[in-house]
Amino acid sequence: MAALAARKNPTILWARRPELAESINETAENADYLADIRLPYGLRATSDPAEAVEGAELVIMAVPSHGFRAVFSGMAGRISDETPLLSLVKGIEQGTRLSMTQVIAAEDGERNPARVGVLTGPNLAREVANGQPAAAVIGMADEAASKSIQAALMDPTFRIYTNTDVVGCELAGALKNVMALAAGMARGLGFGQNTLAALITRALAELTRLGTAMGGTPETFAGLAGMGDLIATCQSDQSRNNRVGMALARGQKLETIISEMNMVAEGVKTVTPVLELAAEHGIETPIASQVSQVLHEGVHPRDAVLTLMTREARPEG
Repeated sequence: MAALAARKNPTILWARRPELAESINETAENADYLADIRLPYGLRATSDPAEAVEGAELVIMAVPSHGFRAVFSGMAGRISDETPLLSLVKGIEQGTRLSMTQVIAAEDGERNPARVGVLTGPNLAREVANGQPAAAVIGMADEAASKSIQAALMDPTFRIYTNTDVVGCELAGALKNVMALAAGMARGLGFGQNTLAALITRALAELTRLGTAMGGTPETFAGLAGMGDLIATCQSDQSRNNRVGMALARGQKLETIISEMNMVAEGVKTVTPVLELAAEHGIETPIASQVSQVLHEGVHPRDAVLTLMTREARPEG
């Protein structure tokens, strides 16, 4: 996203590690995460949070959910209350069960909530960085701010739509990561397209039930934030959650899989708060429940599939 923004606007990318920021500035490449991708001339990196956000006209947060609150709270005082804030994070905070826009509201009560939103959709990073055609949606209540961000980030390879359903856009991105774990398990077990199509379809029904119960609109889940993102992450080896699911199905331990990854698979951390939210709203989530059983109770993915397939017969819905 920093590379996209830098095509039209001077952009500063914050990196947690000083040595990575220095490397990006020296080589115009993020060798740790997007090796061999040339970054735009207008992009500069820093490890200083103050330098990153001072005077910014738009702040985009791409910090994993477990570190989001700490990073934002350290920067909030330097960001104008009216500056639009956009989250790219597809996760839910453990313990609080808050989305990232809700975390922002909790940490900064003076900020205009209508100008806090989310950008989401089927956006596998390497394909976007390579300039392959892709689309995303901005969920933000302030339509003028949303259109301004749309104009700043959209180009011929990255099409952006707007949507005022912040809740739906944000929840769809978080919930689909849990479903991508399930899809990875199915792929790891050697199942084919019939299985994957059935899983994606039922996953969409599951996340739509929970998302609408929490205030989202059904149309959002049928769009880029829901179905679009599900298709991309449930079928691609580039999806971290998908890769975790595949490795689990092949007999690897979760701790080993996570220790060997240099990026976060949000679905692993999101599944527990998802089940807590489902219980709170009285929503049945059979796929998410079985994913949790595999992750935390030692159930083999093949047994989880059998449990799903032998549930009581019922009408589709």
